[in-house]
Amino acid sequence: MDFTLTGFLQDREIRHYTFQGTEEDRTRRQFTVDADLGLLRKYGIALQELPLLCRRLLERNAPSREVKVVTFSEDLMREHADECAALRRAAQEKKKTYRRPKSNRLGQGWRNPTP
Repeated sequence: MDFTLTGFLQDREIRHYTFQGTEEDRTRRQFTVDADLGLLRKYGIALQELPLLCRRLLERNAPSREVKVVTFSEDLMREHADECAALRRAAQEKKKTYRRPKSNRLGQGWRNPTP
C-alpha cells in the first residue's frame, strides 16, 4: 500500500496527520496518525521529520481495514531517538582526526642556528 500525506490538523499539543492509502487494486482509504508534540521535543525529534516518520509507521505496521487512527507512541519516539543517537556515535567514531606529519626540522624555526 502506498501512503500519501494529504494534510494535518493540530489540537493543542497533538498533531493529526492525514494520509491516503492506495492499495494495489486502486482502492483508497484514509488514515490518521496522531503525534504528541511535547514528546517530540522531549526526544529531540525535529518537527520536519514527523510526517515521514508517520508514513514509515503506516508502511511498517500496515493497518487493517478496521484501523483508521494510529498513534505515534512514546516508545516509537524513544526508539527513533536511540537509532539517531547510535548513528551519530558511529559517525563520530568513524571520523578520523587529522594529525600533521612529524618533521625532521621540528622546532628549528625558533632556534638560533649554530655556525
